[in-house]
Amino acid sequence: MPTFTFLDRYSPYALGLLRIVAALIFIAHGTQKLFGFPIAPASGLPPMFTLFWFGAVLEAFGGLAILLGVFTRPVAFILAGEMAYAYWMFHAPKSLYPLINGGDAAILYCFVFLYLVFAGAGAFSIDNRKRV
Repeated sequence: MPTFTFLDRYSPYALGLLRIVAALIFIAHGTQKLFGFPIAPASGLPPMFTLFWFGAVLEAFGGLAILLGVFTRPVAFILAGEMAYAYWMFHAPKSLYPLINGGDAAILYCFVFLYLVFAGAGAFSIDNRKRV
């Protein structure tokens, strides 16, 4: 059985890429709800200071923090909680099955962000820049 330990040295880079790609896609969920970009949600833009508006702010600006890799662990903790809340409050009541209730992305985001809480930002982040 071959071992793949030679890949271990690339782990910080893979983690950084996971963080960046997840953040870019996550930000789009926030900008859709806040600004109607790239397309307005079918339900329309949420009114300011409603639960959906606060969620959109977390998605857009929390996603930006994750993208840059700044305060990654605490921001990821908050976003994982937001996604868990979104799943159980808005998706799970529709069906037991994520494929049917549309909550598969919320579950994946929840666990990617939860992973970032424990793993940190990885490469390409402000959190891990070299200090001189």
